[in-house]
Amino acid sequence: MENEKIRVAITHGDTNGIGYEVIFKAFEDPMMLELCTPIIYGSPRAAAYHRKALEMELNVNIINTAEEAEEGKLNLLTTFEEEVKIELGKPSPEAGTAALTALERAMADFKENQYDVLVTAPINKNNIQSDAFRFCGHTEYIEEKVGDGAKSLMILMSGNLRVALVTTHLAVKDIAAAITTEKIVEKATILHDSLKRDFRITNPRIAVLSLNPHVGDNGLLGTEEQEMIIPAINILEENNIQAFGPYAADGFFGSGTYTKFDAVLAMYHDQGLAPFKALASESGVNYTAGLPIVRTSPDHGTAYDIAGKNKADHNSLRHAIYTAIDVYRNRSNYDEATANPLKKLYHERREDGDKARFAQKPRDFKRDNKQEQTTPTEQQDNAPQAEE
Repeated sequence: MENEKIRVAITHGDTNGIGYEVIFKAFEDPMMLELCTPIIYGSPRAAAYHRKALEMELNVNIINTAEEAEEGKLNLLTTFEEEVKIELGKPSPEAGTAALTALERAMADFKENQYDVLVTAPINKNNIQSDAFRFCGHTEYIEEKVGDGAKSLMILMSGNLRVALVTTHLAVKDIAAAITTEKIVEKATILHDSLKRDFRITNPRIAVLSLNPHVGDNGLLGTEEQEMIIPAINILEENNIQAFGPYAADGFFGSGTYTKFDAVLAMYHDQGLAPFKALASESGVNYTAGLPIVRTSPDHGTAYDIAGKNKADHNSLRHAIYTAIDVYRNRSNYDEATANPLKKLYHERREDGDKARFAQKPRDFKRDNKQEQTTPTEQQDNAPQAEE
């Protein structure tokens, strides 16, 4: 398997943005074609327009079906023949339609096993809206189309830093009402399973952030921690998932405590993504966990302000391709290794859960009115130490 070239589908995204630029720049390096077989889902005319605007010399193999893709070439699958009006740096309905057309073809081809992994270039969430796309973004759309009932989880990652979100594209005024114990347990469980299967981390440790500043200050700044988040952590502990917290986000990231965990579960979009992008602005990858499809994307948007100016950094897109390939191989190896597990002997049954192999947690998060709540500083001091 390690020698097989993974077939990587890449949707072109918003045609007025930097999608084609970062794709072309990523595959200027011939080593990328030795790593995978790329299939761009897009438009030959749009691609030619961008190549000319960027003054890039790049050979593209035009195909009509994914089956025609050739190894060693940058393949471009024609998803529509019509002329598309391109206005670099400007949102337009035509650009949204072009993005959706490519995405719909990619979804159909995945169901037919025409490729292995999907990488999506950025879209404009507003101009892509139509009768066929009434979603907040790629994640929700892909979950609906190919999830087969599975729930997705957005994970932003760079190296060993992984930040997942309980709520994603949601207005700030609606966040608190959307945070429930059940939702936290659901997302943390998807994260735990993904860390084991997709990233081959045997016993993942997850940090759970608080919703309110200073962990709610014993209810002074909010009660979601006591009523929703701590009960969720207790349930996760009972399910043999190593979850710790809740941690105040500012001190948690500011002190570097995040380095002691395999992943962080943030309550909402900006709480997790603002520190993540400050720490990993050039190499960040958006990964959609929990679904049958392996899907990644760069962690930036359409970047209209620099579209067509040959200024876009392609590193995030390149890392998105690397991540998709790694996850695909990890899943395959994990599924093969766990397909027919041996039954444990009698004296081993006490270790059926991962929790039995660990010492007691650094602190007990069950609290009642008689217990004194620890401060965020104490929580960070008590965080588990990183494994050697």
